[in-house]
Amino acid sequence: MKYTCHSEYHKLASVIIKPVADAFVSEELLKAQWESLHFLDKPDFKDAVKEFTQFESLLKNSGGNILHLPKKAGLSIDSIYCRDASIATDFGLIICNMGKPQRSPEPDAQKAFFLDHGIGILGTIKAPGTLEGGDVAWLDQNTLAVGHTYRTNTEGIAQLKGMLEPKGIEIIVVDLPHYKGPSDVFHLMSICSPVGEKLAVVYSPLLPISFRNKLIDRGYDLVEVPDNEFETMGCNVLAIAPKTCIMLQGNPVTEKRLSDQGCTVFTYQGEHISMMGGGGPTCLTRPLQRSF
Repeated sequence: MKYTCHSEYHKLASVIIKPVADAFVSEELLKAQWESLHFLDKPDFKDAVKEFTQFESLLKNSGGNILHLPKKAGLSIDSIYCRDASIATDFGLIICNMGKPQRSPEPDAQKAFFLDHGIGILGTIKAPGTLEGGDVAWLDQNTLAVGHTYRTNTEGIAQLKGMLEPKGIEIIVVDLPHYKGPSDVFHLMSICSPVGEKLAVVYSPLLPISFRNKLIDRGYDLVEVPDNEFETMGCNVLAIAPKTCIMLQGNPVTEKRLSDQGCTVFTYQGEHISMMGGGGPTCLTRPLQRSF
């Protein structure tokens, strides 16, 4: 068995999640934070716990090792979206610097967890650079796409290049549009989720032409998300194995298009853990290693 961190679709071997009870903590914390963090509405704590239990049960289908980030004082309810604070590489974890100021303590909390578990660190993105894991997606084992967004800036991308390009990794920079502005959750993986070899779920109306053409030139087949399913996170799809996916319920057209491509699709109810906070299944996970 071979293992890599440089994949978004091989079989999950190990993955980190932040249990919702340890991120949302209580009804009181939800009431205090949801508006300032730009959630669409206040999640219900009990409903969120039920949804996360279902989501984690689907993750267990991968057979991979699931690690839980612990509760930690000083973190916001956004910490449930644990992908954003780090990037996994075969050379060690890259600790991010968050573009959303309220999330700035999360990377150090993850770094402490990694060190406690003997997980190596390659480097840290430092101010004025910002970089969030939701803006980063592996296209193949030697190619990493990174979104230039309101959360990931030019300096952060330059630091990422400085860490990975000397190791033979090609960095493709994807300039994303303004869309709904700085307060919105709009990452590269909001519009592009690789789910198999040369197969990605995309929302083309917001996909830069140059990047879309790069995917096609590389032989990718594109599963197109319709307009009405973009807002319900139809493009945020997590592969737990090649062409085996987890996605949010309520996106039947995208689900069928995935099935037509030979994918097995599992869905979860995510009104409180995903829709309200703008974080789908890729956001709820920080994959560490995948096997092939």
